[in-house]
Order: sequence, then structure tokens, then C-alpha cells
Amino acid sequence: MTHMKRFQGIPMSKSMRDLCKEEDYAFLGMSEKTIKVTAERDKDLEDWRHKKDERVRRRLEREQLEKERLQQIEERKKEKEQQWRTHVEKLTSSQEKTLQDRLARLRRFREFQRKVLTEESGMEDGGASLTVDQLLTRM
Repeated sequence: MTHMKRFQGIPMSKSMRDLCKEEDYAFLGMSEKTIKVTAERDKDLEDWRHKKDERVRRRLEREQLEKERLQQIEERKKEKEQQWRTHVEKLTSSQEKTLQDRLARLRRFREFQRKVLTEESGMEDGGASLTVDQLLTRM
């Protein structure tokens, strides 16, 4: 009889009601025990969701920190590379200047040698310059 009172709100035929038993409808009724279990499950589910959200948030945070760290490493690498290029450019420039200075001194010295050899030989015509060139080539 409790079966009839409890589930009379469910539309079904009279013959069907006779065939069905209270156990078949047990899932429709909520006892206090079921309510407690459901509440606990809801709480556990909420805790699980909260923990999952927290894990996702921490993972995203770690990924963001990793991106920033990689970005900083890349920036430092570019900066060092630029410093190296600048250093090499300065070094090349100074070596080039040194070579230019040495070349200019060598040319002045050769001119001085040519002048001295020309004066010592006493020849100031075209033949003397050929002889002086040959002497300078041998040196």
C-alpha cells in the first residue's frame, strides 16, 4: 500500500502498476541515507573539481613561467650575440687601422730608401730609378 501512495504521481496503467513492485521504483525515492550519500558525493565532486581547477591553474602558471624564462634566455642570448658582434667589429676596425698605418709607414720608408739610394748613386735620371727599383726588390 505504501507503494501505491508513494508512487501514485507516476502516470502508468493499472495493469502496469500491478506488475511493478516497490523495489523497481526504489531509485525514484530518496531516503535520508541516499540524500547523505548524494550530498557527500556532491561535496567530493566539488572538492575534486576544485583540486582539478587548482592543478590546471598551477600548470598554466608553470607554463607561463617557463615561457618567460625561455624568453629571458633568448633575450640574453641575443644580447650576448650583439655584444660579440660589436666586439668583433671594433677589433676588426682597429686591426684594419693598424694595418693601414703600417702600410703608410712602409711606403714612407720605401720612398725614403729610394730617395737615399738615388742620392747615393748620384744618378737622377730614368736609368737610376730602374737600378734603384732593382736594388729595392732584392732587399
